[in-house]
Order: sequence, then structure tokens, then C-alpha cells
Amino acid sequence: MTGLKDRIAGLIGAVGPIPVSEYMALCLFDPEHGYYTTREPFGAAGDFITAPEISQMFGELVAVWLYQAWNDSGRPQPSTFAEIGPGRGTLMKDMLRTWSRLDPTLTAGASFAMIETSPRLAEIQKQTLSSQSARLDWHQTIDTLPNRPLFIVGNELFDAVPIRQFVHAGADWRERMVGLDDDDNLQFFAGAGSVEAALLPDDATDAPQGAIAEVAPARTALMSAIAGPIAARGGAGLFIDYGHLRPGIGDTLQALRKHEHENVLANPGEADLTAHVDFAALASAVKAHGLETELTTQGEFLLGLGLLERAGSLGANADGPTRQAISDAVERLAGPDAMGELFKVLKIRSVSKKT
Repeated sequence: MTGLKDRIAGLIGAVGPIPVSEYMALCLFDPEHGYYTTREPFGAAGDFITAPEISQMFGELVAVWLYQAWNDSGRPQPSTFAEIGPGRGTLMKDMLRTWSRLDPTLTAGASFAMIETSPRLAEIQKQTLSSQSARLDWHQTIDTLPNRPLFIVGNELFDAVPIRQFVHAGADWRERMVGLDDDDNLQFFAGAGSVEAALLPDDATDAPQGAIAEVAPARTALMSAIAGPIAARGGAGLFIDYGHLRPGIGDTLQALRKHEHENVLANPGEADLTAHVDFAALASAVKAHGLETELTTQGEFLLGLGLLERAGSLGANADGPTRQAISDAVERLAGPDAMGELFKVLKIRSVSKKT
């Protein structure tokens, strides 16, 4: 039994079953044993590979979009260009290189911010970005960013924000809880109290017994916290994650360890826990602040910004294996059977013109 699993079992023994949201938060962010506070999970040697680690082309095209948004906003200076949930810092490194080539006046006049809650990951990001000439500041929350126009990106940010789950049990929907079975092993249970219908997706009424519904108030709150400064100061945001464009019924909670799926309850703190993102809910939170939104797939987004053309440029003078690696990266990032359809993109803008 892992140290965190033992602690969770002790907590349940003392207070009873805990909601999925609390279990997920403990697994990911516990100060002593949490997944993101104790390890570097990214890359081939970790548990998963994110798009910036697949190819520099991803970061370059994200930088192009943010640069276009800055131009469309009237090139305000000073502005803040930020990444929230920055992983190892690879995306910001590629964006800074791209901006310095596109328009040195941007990198000379803007400030650059990393919003990171994990001290361990912040140190890794500082190592990744140590050779950059641009000024970089680290923040634990978006609240401490300077009071100026904000251009922000979050890649695979919302999938790790804890969710609530409800299970259709009998005539009611009940909160899905994590408790202990007769052998003191972690197990899912249906909570005692019924859930208000207003919390559930529209198609919950016709769902079969045992069906799972997911809502994510913590994600909505985070999206609102990001949208607020953009609405007040101007700017734009880009958020990329795997998920769905409209809400529905289904259990998407999953654990990933060493690039393989495993039981969500098997190894608390040792595996990444994520769930698909409801992009419609995020868009609604943004619209409540009077901002414009646009939803698309990652494939459409990257191809529309010139992924194929950039791949051709990178491969023009490369050898055969390098060209093949570039081609494989394009397929992985934008292919319909890879990340192209599964990953969605939410664009938010404080101006009427969209890219």
C-alpha cells in the first residue's frame, strides 16, 4: 500500500466515504504524496507525452495564434503573455523563440509569466528556460498577474482539475464516493443523498441504471478566474485539452501510469488521474464575462495555422529519418485517429475579430 493510499484509507475509516472530487484532489495535489507535487510525469521517461513534447511545431503555431490575437487587439504594450499549467516549460520555450523571430518588439515590450502551483515543476521550468533572454516571472495563481492585457494559453490544464461524479442508482442520482470494502480496499460506492436534477446533463433522465454523469464546478471556477482579467483588461486565451464539445453521460475518469491505463483506485499518488473536459461548460463560463468564444478540434486548429506548410519547411533539407519523424509528428498532432479529433480547442477573445 502506498503512503497516500494508507492515508486515504485512514481518512475514510474516520469520516466515511469521500467524493470522487476529493479523492482526485488528494491523489494529484497532496503536498507530501500528490502526483504533481512529487514527480516529473512528462515525456517518454514519465507517464504521458503532451503535444509540445511531440514536436516544436505545436508551440510555434500556438505562438502564431497568440501573436495574431495581440495584433488584432491593437498591439497593446505592455502586455502579459502567460502559460498556465506549463509542464516542463517546453511550450513556453518554443513560443518565446517564435515570438522573437516574428516580432522582436513584442518580446522587448511584453512580460512573460508562468502560472504553476507545484514548486517542483517550477524548478524544472526554470531549468528549461534558463537560456531565455526574455524576463519570466512565476506565479502560483492568476490573481497576482500584472494589471495589463493578458494573452494566455493552457495546454492539458483542465483535464487534471478534479471533477464530481454521480451514479444513477435506483430512482435517484447519487454522488459517487470512494470508500472501503470489507477487506479495506478502496472501492466506489453510491452516496446516501440524492442529487438535484439541475446539476445533471439534459439526457440524464433516460440514462440506464449504473450510468455515470460528470460535472466540474472547479473547472468552471478556474475558467471564470481566467476570463475575468481578459474581460477587464483585454487580451485572449487558448485552451487545448481532450474532451467533448457537448455534455453527456459517461465515465471518463482514468488513471495513466508509464503510458498505460490502470485502475483509478489502484495506486493513489502514483498515477495521473484525468477526466475528459466538457468544453461547452467552459465556453458558457467565458460567455458569462461577455467574451467571444470559438470551439474547434486540435487538428482543424493546427492545420488552419499552417501545420503542413511548417512541416514541409522543417523537412526540406532534412535526411530521410528526420522527415519521417516530422511526418509522424504531424499525424500524431492532427490526425483524426490520434490527437486531431480527441483534443479540442477553446479560443476566447475580448475583441470582435477572430482568427
